[in-house]
Amino acid sequence: MNITHKISNWGDLHHPKILDIIRMLLGLFLVVKGFIFLNNAAYLRYLVIETGAIRKSPEIITALIYYVTYIHLLGGALIFLGLFTRLWALLQLPVVFGAVFFVNILSPFVNSELWLSVLVLALLFLFVIIGSGPLSLDRLLANIKLDDEKT
Repeated sequence: MNITHKISNWGDLHHPKILDIIRMLLGLFLVVKGFIFLNNAAYLRYLVIETGAIRKSPEIITALIYYVTYIHLLGGALIFLGLFTRLWALLQLPVVFGAVFFVNILSPFVNSELWLSVLVLALLFLFVIIGSGPLSLDRLLANIKLDDEKT
């Protein structure tokens, strides 16, 4: 058995239901953040271009903003539902890692959003390891599949 199966099995066995509520809140937070990015995409693009934070063409900056928005919206919704949670938490990690280490830390003043980003990063790491939990679509679909195999 390889290391990913060992981590998956350990995470499935050590998952209290309160973590499902935390997973749902994390997914909801990511969806809300995605909507905020979607509504402010033009302003974000302007800020990135004007500050020179990323020295790339405006088209690449626009694509990056929409990538982050898409990852937050779709990934947050699927994390909330508990469908492919490990995969979507893993896909969220580079985006949130970038927010922590390239956006929030470079802020010249005490940034309260830095702590929120660090918390989200830690929770994403946690859900990459422990997975969806008992209150998820993953578990529901696995139970339906097991029931079909028995009959």
